[in-house]
Amino acid sequence: MKLDNDNHVLTRRIAPGLAVVLIAIVSIGLMIVDDAGEKLSPVRDVLSVMAQPIEMAAEWPGQTLDTLDRYFDRGALLRENERLRQNNLLLQGRLQRLAALEAENERIRALLASASVLDQNVLIARIMSVSPDPYRQYVKLNKGSTDGVFVGQALIDAHGIMGQVTDVTPLGSRAILISDPNNGVPVEVNRTGLQTIAQGTGHAETLTLPFLPNNADVKVGDLLVSSGLGGRYPADYPVARITSVRHRPGGEFLDVGAAPAAELERGREALLVWNTPEPGPAAKNTPSPADGLSGESDEAEADRP
Repeated sequence: MKLDNDNHVLTRRIAPGLAVVLIAIVSIGLMIVDDAGEKLSPVRDVLSVMAQPIEMAAEWPGQTLDTLDRYFDRGALLRENERLRQNNLLLQGRLQRLAALEAENERIRALLASASVLDQNVLIARIMSVSPDPYRQYVKLNKGSTDGVFVGQALIDAHGIMGQVTDVTPLGSRAILISDPNNGVPVEVNRTGLQTIAQGTGHAETLTLPFLPNNADVKVGDLLVSSGLGGRYPADYPVARITSVRHRPGGEFLDVGAAPAAELERGREALLVWNTPEPGPAAKNTPSPADGLSGESDEAEADRP
């Protein structure tokens, strides 16, 4: 009885190893037969179909993990993309603001550069609004009587005369532009000294010179500067440049157009000018008391025998 038990245990120990050897021999044999011909092809197909569910079941955990990883990665990528989009929008807004500030600084530097070559005192004013009426060319400024602004004060920019103050309040003022149809600027042709009036047309890009006779010496490109006549505008400031000269058939005057030198519709800052009048001829020729006494002494010497 004990011997039978020993044989049974030995058989159980040898059987697994022998099974592996037999399976290996069978597998090698099948591989040789399959390689030699196509006789086992139907069997291989059947076994492949039977093994397909097992392969799918074995691959399912890995596929599930990959799907979960992609899902969570996609969510993180979406959140990162949204954050980057918001940062990009914020940076673009800041960049636009910086570009606007840079342009404003350039305009202010140009104004200050033009003010440094002027003999008059100037004040930088910000243009707060423009007239909504297309036939009235007005601007409102943020400087008023508390800043010393007065009616009739000239308004210029870095390129030329813009207009003149017409109304003043303590905290603001209003100025009429040279392009207003009701505004005229006494000018002279810088090349010849010919004097005339530059009249507004209601359009910021065009002025007209309606009082030039047909024989006037003007041509396209001539610079018009303020003449200072009437005391409305200080003298020698650029006003416009002639852009067209046409002879009217049968007319007595030329049809002359000019483009304003000032940027009437593009600037946001301007200069208010305090003009210092020069001594007039009467002041220069007024004799002093000493001169009068000297004249009387000379006449007495001439009458003395």
